[in-house]
Amino acid sequence: MIFERRGERPMDVFHTKGAALLIQAILALETEEECRAFLEDLMTGREIQDCSQRILVASLLREKLVYSRIAQATGASSATISRVNRCCTYGAGGYKVVLERIEEKGMEG
Repeated sequence: MIFERRGERPMDVFHTKGAALLIQAILALETEEECRAFLEDLMTGREIQDCSQRILVASLLREKLVYSRIAQATGASSATISRVNRCCTYGAGGYKVVLERIEEKGMEG
């Protein structure tokens, strides 16, 4: 959940037609090439870098690295590492699912 504005009710971003279409679009991708093309069209270079950094941070947290080592390896701020850690610990479980599947398939970087 995110907040529309500070102090207002939380807004579930996944209950929109656009969000439903985005999820269907991601599920429709079949190859790494298709995924790269879609992300390139959908996001700015900076957004891709930020998301890439977060998933890398999540992977290193899963390996039990300490914040200082993660910051050194990724360039992520302590705030970003802390946010990703909160998501990994208390979030919806998305990082856990994808990282487990990547590990199972032997697909890591």
